[in-house]
Amino acid sequence: MKFKKEMLLLYAVTDRSWVGKKTLSEQIEDALKGGATIVQLREKNLDEESFVLEATAVRELCHRYNVPLIINDNVSVALKSKADGVHVGIEDTPVSEIRNRVPKDFIIGATCKTVEQAKAAEKAGADYMGVGAVFPSPTKKNAIRITEEMLREIVSSVSIPAVAIGGINYDNVSEIKGSKASGVAVVSAIFAAENIEDETARLKEKVKSVIL
Repeated sequence: MKFKKEMLLLYAVTDRSWVGKKTLSEQIEDALKGGATIVQLREKNLDEESFVLEATAVRELCHRYNVPLIINDNVSVALKSKADGVHVGIEDTPVSEIRNRVPKDFIIGATCKTVEQAKAAEKAGADYMGVGAVFPSPTKKNAIRITEEMLREIVSSVSIPAVAIGGINYDNVSEIKGSKASGVAVVSAIFAAENIEDETARLKEKVKSVIL
């Protein structure tokens, strides 16, 4: 699936913490019905075989909604499952190394917390960057915070698009208005909601008013 920056508008990142009455796949489909524009599958505790099987099924689900699937950290799982791309952190496999071993249209996202990291990611071949944490994050309590001014500076320093991440929800997303980010990545703001489909749709409309 060819990458377009519009895909970053509402970036849903999965988390099993809130799996309850519904399976993770059912929750992801609710987010897709609500209008999520890209999905990142994040699994920290699955063995590779199980991760590949899950990723393959989730890819098929996402593609029914014409939405790309990104795998968190694991390039091997992304390739074996034929996912659309991978997102890597600062301490994960280097973007340049990934770019040398993946198909041409494979999407690579990179976490960036400084202008220097953003420029390096762009030079190495990243398609987009995730910038944050812009607010305290319930899923990454030790995440390094960046100010709104730093967010704008990082986003403006490169030509690849950026998605803001870290503790973003319906109530605070307006605070990143003017940052030039192409979208927001959220975890609990979607997957911790009682009605994921409705909350995704509500959040998407709010994000549109902030981003577009």
